[in-house]
Amino acid sequence: MRRDLVERAVSGDHDAFAQLASAMLGRSYSVARLILRDPDLAHDAVQEAFVAAWRDLAGLRDPERFESWLTRLVVRSCYREARRRQRFGRFEVDIGSIEPGTPDESRHIADRDQLERGFRHLDPEQRAILVLHFFQGLPLTEVADVLAIPTGTVKSRLHRSMGAIRATLDADARAAMLREERA
Repeated sequence: MRRDLVERAVSGDHDAFAQLASAMLGRSYSVARLILRDPDLAHDAVQEAFVAAWRDLAGLRDPERFESWLTRLVVRSCYREARRRQRFGRFEVDIGSIEPGTPDESRHIADRDQLERGFRHLDPEQRAILVLHFFQGLPLTEVADVLAIPTGTVKSRLHRSMGAIRATLDADARAAMLREERA
């Protein structure tokens, strides 16, 4: 982001903030959608984060850190949405649309379904680390900065998250083998 645009927004320029928000909207929604696994909840989380960003923008100390700061607000908003959702019911899972005509479509669908089941067993904090590191391509130090936690904590949570997904996939594979043996 351009530093001057952030500085103008910090001083109350609505148009500058609108430009910053527009530039970050797609990435913010992508992060929220991957963490929450629900497009409506993701929309709500991003909207809440952008409102908080405008409200708290004067407190931003370093304009160079605007993207990390806004991503942190989005992630925290996702945590709040997830807690609200847990109070009222389970997450709905949307594996997305599969492109027709792709080679071995059934395998592609099965792979995505397995990953969804693995992701579903993670809490939002674990999903956030996976999303920021693997889907957004952020290095672990930047993930730590976005989440405002030490790099060592990011590493250990990433390790536990990957272990949890592996355990789910292994359990699914064992169950499938048992079904095949019985058939």
